[in-house]
Amino acid sequence: MAKKKSTAIKEPMTKTQLTAEIAENTGLNKKDVAVFFDELADTIERHLQKNGAGTFSLPGLLKIKTVKKPARKAQKGVPNPFRPGETMDVAARPASTVVKIQPLKKLKDMAN
Repeated sequence: MAKKKSTAIKEPMTKTQLTAEIAENTGLNKKDVAVFFDELADTIERHLQKNGAGTFSLPGLLKIKTVKKPARKAQKGVPNPFRPGETMDVAARPASTVVKIQPLKKLKDMAN
């Protein structure tokens, strides 16, 4: 398939607009494209959920992974970084899992 010349899109697309654009450019109908997006979201969820792989890669575009943040104990009398000379109390924080998204080379090249 020959690479066609792409033009910049000035406004972000809604899900409906994105589905219609992909359907038009690929020859698929809108319902099939919507089913694809739903299945992709489900697959990503199954990779990232508890006891899952913890990482999902969309080849060439991005990598999504979960990172476990450890719990933090409460601290008293910590120097305040915004007001030198003052101290502050830092609240305890429970352990949590956060999602990190890392762009891959092809996506970085698209931005340049």
